[in-house]
Amino acid sequence: MILPIYTYGQPVLRKVAEDIDENYPNLKGLIQDMYETLEHSEGIGLAAPQIGLDIRLVVINLDIISDDLPEYKGYIKTFINPHILEYDDTETELMEEGCLSVPGIHESVRRPTRIHVKYQDENFEEHEEWVEGYLARVMQHEFDHLEGTMFIDRLSMLRKQMIKGKLNSLLKGNFRCSYKIKLRK
Repeated sequence: MILPIYTYGQPVLRKVAEDIDENYPNLKGLIQDMYETLEHSEGIGLAAPQIGLDIRLVVINLDIISDDLPEYKGYIKTFINPHILEYDDTETELMEEGCLSVPGIHESVRRPTRIHVKYQDENFEEHEEWVEGYLARVMQHEFDHLEGTMFIDRLSMLRKQMIKGKLNSLLKGNFRCSYKIKLRK
């Protein structure tokens, strides 16, 4: 089932998400719905707060960009209870980001190119690893959602000021996008 994506201004996007366990109701169905929603919206990552749930769950599908980045061929992965343990900021990179919850706004964000993460997979098996490159950026973006942070929070004060009008338009529902959304009431 394709779920509506919560847009900028929804309180759930500013909450710190909670860890879950294997008893979370209909988790497999929820994960399947998240992948379906992600595919429909043509995104590469989706965090549970973006569909209105304050739980630590993220799905990432980099297979759709594998024509440009062949190393991600077949990379479709679920992250349960993910946490970033450490940022290796010896090298950072400035790259444009967008977000399904902030339609129509794309801005350059500086992030470390390497991070140390821990998470559980769909079988609740623990994983801990260092991740680098584009995947590290996507994980940082999606895992930020679990901390109540959005990519626009990582912009300079000047850039934030420059997009203030666009953000206000989002709050008022004055925008278009090609996927189902949930506006702030």
